[in-house]
Amino acid sequence: MKHKSFTPLLLALLLLTAGLVLAPGIAHAQEQQTFTRADTLRGSITPQRAWWEVVHYDLNVNVQPYDTLITGFNRITYRVADTVRAMQIDLQEPLQVDRITQDGEPLAYNRQGSAFFVQMPQDLQVGDLHTVTVYYQGAPRIAPNPPWEGGFIWARDEQARPWIATANQGLGASAWWPTKDHQSAEPDSMRISITVPQPLINVSNGRLTGKQQNEDYTTTWTWKVENPINNYNVAVNAGNYVNFTDTWAGARDTLDLSYWVLDYNLEKAKSQFQEVKPMMSCFEEWFGPYPFYEDGFKMVETPHLGMEHQSAIAYGNDYQMGYNGTDLSGTGLGMKFDFIIIHEAAHEWWGNSVTSRDIADMWIHESFANYAENLYVGCRWGENAGADYVVGTRSRILNNEPIIGTYGVNDKGSSDMYYKGGNMLHMIRQLVDDDSLWKSTLRGLQEEFRHRTVTTGQVESYIDERTAVDLEPIFDQYLRHTDIPTLQYYLDGGRLYYRWKADVEGFNMPVRMRFCQAGFCRVQPTTGEWRSIPTDLEEPGQFEMDRNWYVRLQHAPPDAELGPEEVAAAAEAGEATMVCSCEEED
Repeated sequence: MKHKSFTPLLLALLLLTAGLVLAPGIAHAQEQQTFTRADTLRGSITPQRAWWEVVHYDLNVNVQPYDTLITGFNRITYRVADTVRAMQIDLQEPLQVDRITQDGEPLAYNRQGSAFFVQMPQDLQVGDLHTVTVYYQGAPRIAPNPPWEGGFIWARDEQARPWIATANQGLGASAWWPTKDHQSAEPDSMRISITVPQPLINVSNGRLTGKQQNEDYTTTWTWKVENPINNYNVAVNAGNYVNFTDTWAGARDTLDLSYWVLDYNLEKAKSQFQEVKPMMSCFEEWFGPYPFYEDGFKMVETPHLGMEHQSAIAYGNDYQMGYNGTDLSGTGLGMKFDFIIIHEAAHEWWGNSVTSRDIADMWIHESFANYAENLYVGCRWGENAGADYVVGTRSRILNNEPIIGTYGVNDKGSSDMYYKGGNMLHMIRQLVDDDSLWKSTLRGLQEEFRHRTVTTGQVESYIDERTAVDLEPIFDQYLRHTDIPTLQYYLDGGRLYYRWKADVEGFNMPVRMRFCQAGFCRVQPTTGEWRSIPTDLEEPGQFEMDRNWYVRLQHAPPDAELGPEEVAAAAEAGEATMVCSCEEED
């Protein structure tokens, strides 16, 4: 999902007052935040979740827009993986469970907030498959400010006709259907049957497999998802839609492209969605094959801005270039493409196929999707333009808390997972310094973790090992600490002195900087001790850092003059790591 565009000051105020602006990142002060038992039940692998694995969901929901109610049931096919306990099934208030059954027999349960603990038969054997059915009804939470504050959306289109959608990332799928509501729990496949009043058309994930007109002037639309799916991606989209289709010759096969838009926007959509094919070409080049050929690729017009609903991308950018008509980079490049198409579709790789196991690691979704914008600009308008774009987004970085949230309590972490995370990945590309290797690393991540849930540690280790670059301190500094590293420097006696100031002990990231008139050179500062290099620069203002490194510069002469031994040590350390000299241009 993507975020609103505000000035930095207004953004900070809104983050403090609204609590959620740059969805899915929530600004919060970790040292002050407290978590409740409800947070733990929602965000952790409880014993009542750990013993069973979701295999298949068969979701059936009757949507009643005129009284904003839903009724339905979900058949949950599961595999017994461990010693049987009570089963935790999640459904948020104010929705109510009517009954829960297995093999036609009622099961007893008790409710603790949004968690239902179901008493299971004790004769279940490890490896067995069973199906629990949860029947429920009620008025689901209405989204206060979708998609940033989610729930059910009961809207009207320009002709005052009902237009319905769901958007619940972070809030959780259990806001409108009973499920094992944790990102680690993905079914292998899913069937989604949504009943809506005629003449509404419902578009959900996967491929349309059935359309049944009912005697009560409703229609049931049935969709089948062949691949594992995050439960927050499961969507209702109901409106007066028309459909047009296309195909694209992709890396694995011919990919079906299907677009569902409000009837009066058909011609605008046909023009705007032409951007999908060049996007697919770029992303398949960098990330590998589209992950869901079996389910096709859809874009669905929605009454909210957008969301990465798997194989049914929610689109609400009003057929504009930019992000709601705004260039998030401030460079002009952001107005060359439709942001929602690019960012949300990037999540098909980063978020939908490769999914963070805990929501605290949502940077895996949002940092890579943000970085995909940079790569797309590079594919279309050149590598320098891609660098311009990502550097331009830095003015939106807050650096007010770590990117990674608190584990086990449904805490998404900082909104900096977007721009700061994207800049971190762009910088790592420079550190790898081999585009073919970097591309194979991104594609390798998609191959290794395709349709799987992962941790930050797994992603870090894979990149570190594949590139053979020691990136552990970089990930640690940028993901787990609030501030970015500072390169301190000063000129004295024809030499440039430099060192890192960072939170991570032993931080020694190489950088490219101009310490000679001739050009940029690559050096490797360390924390603590000063290093030095001969320079022909005369003023501190002549010193430059390669813009592709996202760091802070500080002209910081030492409080006391260095002694001869310290000067010699700094010179020796600096010379040993020099890649180029003042006479060379890198």
